[in-house]
Amino acid sequence: MPSLLIRACLSLLFVSSAQAALSPQEILAASDAVRNPDYPFGMTNTLIEYRAGKQTDTSTLGIYSKADPHSGQFRSLIRYIAPARDAGKLILFAGKDLWFYDPASKASIRMSPQQRLLGQASNGDVVTVNLAKDYQATSATEEDTQDGERQSKHCYKLFLQASTPDATYHHIDMWIELANNRPVKARFYTDSGKLLKSAYYRHYEKQLGLERPTETVIIDGLDPSWVTVMRYSDLTKRDVPELWLQREYLPRFKPE
Repeated sequence: MPSLLIRACLSLLFVSSAQAALSPQEILAASDAVRNPDYPFGMTNTLIEYRAGKQTDTSTLGIYSKADPHSGQFRSLIRYIAPARDAGKLILFAGKDLWFYDPASKASIRMSPQQRLLGQASNGDVVTVNLAKDYQATSATEEDTQDGERQSKHCYKLFLQASTPDATYHHIDMWIELANNRPVKARFYTDSGKLLKSAYYRHYEKQLGLERPTETVIIDGLDPSWVTVMRYSDLTKRDVPELWLQREYLPRFKPE
């Protein structure tokens, strides 16, 4: 029994030292791998807005994502499913460009990732993003924090500075659990240091081979009673044709 205990302790020490060897940027990349698969996929994103505990709006989106072979950043086509007034509208995020297409007007309009889509969820929050491609993690300190279900987690707290002009936020504080690289929570700031919003990554479930968050809770930086919940479902590995990721193809897109 003592030898088993010694081996267990040595194993824990080995894991701890291996994790300690990771740079802040490598920790961030590991958390990206928890949030996103490394192959093309589709999913449903249901957004629900709450004000003072009461539901005020909702929207359902179909999302098709695929990483760019050169930059490693995801490109996404987003299709409005509900409500009925928005069904068929599209958002395309490809490279540095984000386009909104309305089949009624047959026009595509350039948009900003910072623009709100619903509640506290911006266009940049809805598209699939590898944070390590847009941000530089400059520090990683250990601390305990509460997750979205008020459970204490031992985390790395990362400071992320935008490394490209197209990043949605100027800088981010992000907490990533030491034991498994799961993102726990994040705070998003303007260039003046104003807190825009906080996010909690919750309800981890086995999806596409890994335990991944199936819900993100976003809380307004000034009004904590203004909350937006994003719920992810129907994750599936699938082909995302290159044609779908071209602005010129938006008028001809037909969901399968």
